[in-house]
Amino acid sequence: MRFGSWIILGVAALGLMTLSAEEAWAQQRKPPYFASITAGKARMRTGPGRNYPASWLYQRSDLPIRVIDIYGEWRKVQDPDGTEGWMQVNLLSDRRTAIVTGQIVELRAQPRSSAKVNWRAAPGVVGRISRCSDGWCYFDARGRGGYVEQGRIWGTDPNETVP
Repeated sequence: MRFGSWIILGVAALGLMTLSAEEAWAQQRKPPYFASITAGKARMRTGPGRNYPASWLYQRSDLPIRVIDIYGEWRKVQDPDGTEGWMQVNLLSDRRTAIVTGQIVELRAQPRSSAKVNWRAAPGVVGRISRCSDGWCYFDARGRGGYVEQGRIWGTDPNETVP
């Protein structure tokens, strides 16, 4: 076997290891849990298979979803509006995101209501979340971040702690 063939085999094996790690994450989680849509376009289906008709086409990566059931490589999910359906696991990520609900929210410099307001975010804005505790989450919408009250976003359980 030539040296170039070994490189190709090595790259292929690395790709398989990456896929296996992603599948391992998906298999280890027990529902319900939050995840996000990783693909720019993702179809929600009426059942767990490509033979089921698509009920929605999501064109918004990072949209938070709640995984509520598992069937093989398919996940039954619920979107922020409460719509339920099935998505392939490879369309999902463990990246934690949230969406602003209700009214405009204030993103604060510290996790308290008296802290300085850094930014404001309108309903429907999606951002990545981290450091959720004591009813506050750090919410970052494309580099504009701050602490938001956990009850003002959808993508975490009430009083959930996110490391």
